Amino acid sequence: MYPVSARFLPRLAESHRPITEVLLFTTDGRVVPLEHTGGSVPVDSGAEIRRTCTVTGCETALLPLTPTDELSTYGARLRISRGVEFGDGTQELVPLGVFRLDENSGDPSQGPVTLTGKAIEVIVADDKFTAPYTASGRVVGAITALIRRSIPDADVVSTITDVSIGVRTWDVEGDPWAAVQEIAAAAGAQCYTDGAGTFRIATLPDLLSTDPVWEVAAGEGGVYVRGSRSMSSAGVYNAVQARGDNAAAGGAPVQYLAVDNDPGSPTYWSGPYGRRPTFYSSATLTTTAACQAAATVKLRAARAPNAGGDFSTLPNPALEPGDVLRVLHPDGRKELHQVASFTVPLDVGGDFPIATISAKEDG
Repeated sequence: MYPVSARFLPRLAESHRPITEVLLFTTDGRVVPLEHTGGSVPVDSGAEIRRTCTVTGCETALLPLTPTDELSTYGARLRISRGVEFGDGTQELVPLGVFRLDENSGDPSQGPVTLTGKAIEVIVADDKFTAPYTASGRVVGAITALIRRSIPDADVVSTITDVSIGVRTWDVEGDPWAAVQEIAAAAGAQCYTDGAGTFRIATLPDLLSTDPVWEVAAGEGGVYVRGSRSMSSAGVYNAVQARGDNAAAGGAPVQYLAVDNDPGSPTYWSGPYGRRPTFYSSATLTTTAACQAAATVKLRAARAPNAGGDFSTLPNPALEPGDVLRVLHPDGRKELHQVASFTVPLDVGGDFPIATISAKEDG
């Protein structure tokens, strides 16, 4: 969760006026606040680009007629925030993302103008290799070099244990952002931008060993709106075999099979669910330990949860995918949920559905 003050989360459950801010960063260095009436910021850990945005109701005078206009799609960026007023004249904003402005449209005489964008990972993804590109060394350095190849001033922060990778070469037309994720997987990690536009190299928190960052409770003073539960075996695996075969560097093949070894899990490797492995291979994996790290993090996302559930709350812009929440249902049942995706509205109303990666009964 994005760091917020001690009174921010309690304020979400109180009657308050949400505030939103959209700033346009023009290609000539100006920062222009944009009036708007709505929009949203979807955040999805399963998407190639984790954050996208839509901003509606901007002034028709800002609709660009030439590429040099301030809402040009050729290099402008948006910084979007949402927060609360505390009723004492103060307020607190939480950043929702930094986005490349990709499209703007609207009736030039009547409006409204709608803007859409993608988080700045897309700048890396679109900067395809025009010559073979080789990465080696260690995970953090290799990822940082790939990101700063496209965004020289990018802020890259790592919270992982750095490991060595094998030599890996991508061909012409290769996707640099896919290369970033492949290298991150060698350390059992993911790479993404957070609400402040910082590139993060991090592992998915473990549901059972991570303290909840927010309590979603039903009843008076709570933020719970509604919930649902479901389970599906489609695309669900209970083992991941990671393999590395760096023949180019003369390395011996290595591999590791990570399985769901929890007897209490519905996808227990030796249980009635059966054995359903999936596979991952990369030349960046040069040791058994690297294969183990990659297989373990991929298994967390691949195996079925003990209980799946989606629920709606009052909007919380500080959430991040991977956050662990404590949910108190109206019937008194308590669960721990791990956030997969949500959409933050940019208007006063609007529901705030949260989809979860997995859930566990909270004793």
